[in-house]
Amino acid sequence: MKPSVPPSSARLFRVASPWSGRWLAGICLLLLAASAWAGDNVKHYTLDPVHTRVMFTVEHAGYSNAIGTVSGSTGSLRFDPDDWSSAQLQVRVPMQRVDMGDEKWNRATQARNLLDTEAFPEATFISTAIEPIDPQHASVTGMLTLHGISREIVMQVKLNALKRYPLPPFRRTVGFSASTTISRADFGIDAWSSLIGDRVDLRIEAEAQASRGPAGAAEDSMGAPAKADAAGGDEAAADDTGHDTETVP
Repeated sequence: MKPSVPPSSARLFRVASPWSGRWLAGICLLLLAASAWAGDNVKHYTLDPVHTRVMFTVEHAGYSNAIGTVSGSTGSLRFDPDDWSSAQLQVRVPMQRVDMGDEKWNRATQARNLLDTEAFPEATFISTAIEPIDPQHASVTGMLTLHGISREIVMQVKLNALKRYPLPPFRRTVGFSASTTISRADFGIDAWSSLIGDRVDLRIEAEAQASRGPAGAAEDSMGAPAKADAAGGDEAAADDTGHDTETVP
């Protein structure tokens, strides 16, 4: 003889049993969706060389601050706006595209006794730590390799916008402004000290578009930064060239 079940309990069992499995499945789906949504905040971006520009200013004999720009930077970014500290940035800057606004001045700036872009055609920056300040600002620490020498610098970065670009192909685009100050002598660029200031103020305007691949996939060949202060031989070689371009900057 089967044990009797109170009518109310039987009704409860008949109603709850079919739905309990669905309820659990629904909870699992919600948890999976929440997890996917959280992970989706981390995006991989490719730097847009057309809308990315490095601007620098340096004192010119005390009369003015000369302004130069470098276009065509490439690189990759891994960025989650909710967690700046997890961001990763790698950038290549083509130094042979330095533009001072005058062809003769460009040649003087890129000559062996200054930037020596023939021997060092690229500068690179690889982030090593990011300290969020607020949702729109952060301090970005990384290794800048310039003129064959690597030094740690800190940039102050502002997030300008993160949204879909308003024109086809409507890709998700992020834009930043950044600034920092370096000493050119720290990178072995010390010629014309009586005419060119040592302090160089950098300003970067950058845009990057969402990409399908992981950040850094295209940058694997960048490798580790050059050893800091390891360019002694190169500096000596540059100084021994006799300053082949003596045009006054």
